[in-house]
Amino acid sequence: MFEELNTLWSSPTIKPSFELVHVILALFLFKENKEGIGRYRLQKELAIGSGTTKSLITKLNENLNFITVLTEENLIKGHILTKSGLEFVKKVKLRVPLLKVGDSSILKDIIIKSEEKFSYFCLVRDGIDKITNGIDQRDAAIKIGGMGATCLLYDGENLIFPSHSLSQKDQDQIKVEHHIYNYIYSVIQNSGSHLKENDVFIIGLGENLENARLAALNAALTIL
Repeated sequence: MFEELNTLWSSPTIKPSFELVHVILALFLFKENKEGIGRYRLQKELAIGSGTTKSLITKLNENLNFITVLTEENLIKGHILTKSGLEFVKKVKLRVPLLKVGDSSILKDIIIKSEEKFSYFCLVRDGIDKITNGIDQRDAAIKIGGMGATCLLYDGENLIFPSHSLSQKDQDQIKVEHHIYNYIYSVIQNSGSHLKENDVFIIGLGENLENARLAALNAALTIL
């Protein structure tokens, strides 16, 4: 799905230090900010260094022609997506239709010490077959600077925790509580999306919102 991005890491000298998750999140941010987004804000949103941000912007522009500079009255307002960049993001959004901040206080029944963590939600279409026990997704979240990630699987009726070879009785015990399901359902609906059978709902956790968002998205990328 991301083969065309490989050119971003090609270099005759030092390989760029940004990760795939930084590229995808940057493209999402460019799409959300049609009036342009500047390098310094992008640096903060991606939680990476100035030099890394500059390298990412340059390569998205020169290697892929995914972004361009938006100017108004000879003033640079920031970078925006080009037509090819927008088409790429639309393809990714078909699999990842939701990336949105969550309310950790409502998740206290499924997240340990939720009051000490920020949360971000990510919805991935048709990802159940790529999930075993959720450990790979948790590890991916931690690797990018998050505090972990929790995956919930939608079976068409309920959101359940990842597990295999369980009896029906045990399956009933790993369903999320109704109030949590209703909260998650409302977040998805209010974002203009909906749950579909075989979806994976990911809760990324971090010490701040930026890290929580990276955690959720990096966990999602393991099943794309």
